[in-house]
Amino acid sequence: MSLRFYDTATAQVRDFVPLKEGEVSLYYCGATVQGAPHVGHIRSAIAFDQLTRWLQFRGFRVTTVRNVTDIDDKILAKSADSMGAAASADVVPDEPWWALAYRFEQEFAKAYDTLGVQRPTYEPRATGHIPEMHALIGRLIDAGHAYPALDDSGDVYFDVRSWNKYGSLTRQNIDDMQAAPDAGPRGKRDPRDFALWKGHKAGEPETAAWDSPWGKGRPGWHLECSAMVTKYLGPQFDIHGGGLDLRFPHHENEMAQSQAAGDGFANFWMHNGMVTFEGEKMSKSIGNTVSPAQMLAEASPRVVRYYLGQAHYRSVLDYRPTSLQEASAAVERIDTFIEKAQGKLYGNGQRGLAVAPTLFMPEAFGEAMDDDLNVPQALAVLHETVRAGNTALAAGNEKGAREALEAVLAMTGVLGLDAVQQPARSGGPEHQALDSLIQDQLQQRLDARAAKDWARADAIRDALAAAGIAVEDTPEGARWSLVQG
Repeated sequence: MSLRFYDTATAQVRDFVPLKEGEVSLYYCGATVQGAPHVGHIRSAIAFDQLTRWLQFRGFRVTTVRNVTDIDDKILAKSADSMGAAASADVVPDEPWWALAYRFEQEFAKAYDTLGVQRPTYEPRATGHIPEMHALIGRLIDAGHAYPALDDSGDVYFDVRSWNKYGSLTRQNIDDMQAAPDAGPRGKRDPRDFALWKGHKAGEPETAAWDSPWGKGRPGWHLECSAMVTKYLGPQFDIHGGGLDLRFPHHENEMAQSQAAGDGFANFWMHNGMVTFEGEKMSKSIGNTVSPAQMLAEASPRVVRYYLGQAHYRSVLDYRPTSLQEASAAVERIDTFIEKAQGKLYGNGQRGLAVAPTLFMPEAFGEAMDDDLNVPQALAVLHETVRAGNTALAAGNEKGAREALEAVLAMTGVLGLDAVQQPARSGGPEHQALDSLIQDQLQQRLDARAAKDWARADAIRDALAAAGIAVEDTPEGARWSLVQG
């Protein structure tokens, strides 16, 4: 099966053929760093990380760009609120806007790294690309698609009625759209016109304004992405991604201004679905939000990544209080098989793939991933392979167990699960120390069983269980694992 992805612009699944043979150019929207990352940010990053890893597995050289919006109305407002504010977990007193943005940018980077999201090829900041934004605005004015504000505010707007394709990404009619909320209508030809450049206003920091042909100011949100993506990927590229909530107005405006300036822009538009809480939209006002930090306090990074990446990227991912427990049980089944099979086949040492994983990737897994990145179906193949491997181990079928192990390692690798590890499975000093203590308890239990002191043997097992350590008796001896959840 050839690679096929759903394209939002055409509302259909299409065969994916890159613009340049053997290479893929991918841009997906990063964060506006006015606060700590929320679960939607991380789900999106994991979805496009899975896409990147699969494209790489299929032999493509992938150039990935993920932007950082480090100048924005919300960032300035939050900085202004901090002036004279008391310190808290989220507020630093008298924090300049650029310091606030950088602080939260680092929080995003930490969350991405913790959950095994590969660093993009390029991660440009908006503030580092002002000249490119000026050039794009100039092209749009020259082409008759943009104009300086009529009220001498220094704003520059995109003229939506000058571009007859405006609304095509989201299949909307201009007359049915609401006014653009990024500036008041006083200086606009049409309330729906959106800001490309925002003139500096009284009370705003002088550091948040750059000289321009239209006066001091700063870029509009939508303009930033268009200027950055074309710098790093060119006027036309393969895939533009982001959360479903960005389709309008952000992506609609990006596409309009770029194409109106003469750029082909994205060949595919891919959007990931939202995360809900028991069927409802997450909202701070009703208190049903859950953050990546909260998830990581309850489960390991490997479990959190599995949970956030288990649904089809276009579907809604619904969070429930038992979600992480269920994901933990699924990950434990995978990791227990890997541990048992490696112990049986290769001794106590961990073993990675000795040759290319393409030799072990099940065909059904590949077909699922090629079909619009169908991760749920791919995970079904993974778990079926785990079951087959356990059956082979129980039957003493080393060849079958080895084939299953290599296939499982290939699948977990391409899903990025090997980029994050379960506690006490990494072979580090903490694991070695814990293993030494537990092995001593298991030897005492073995001695008690040999002496037919069943009460003592059971007491040792119960004590380990109370500490969250499960013991499994196998023909090769007792094995232990941490109980997840």
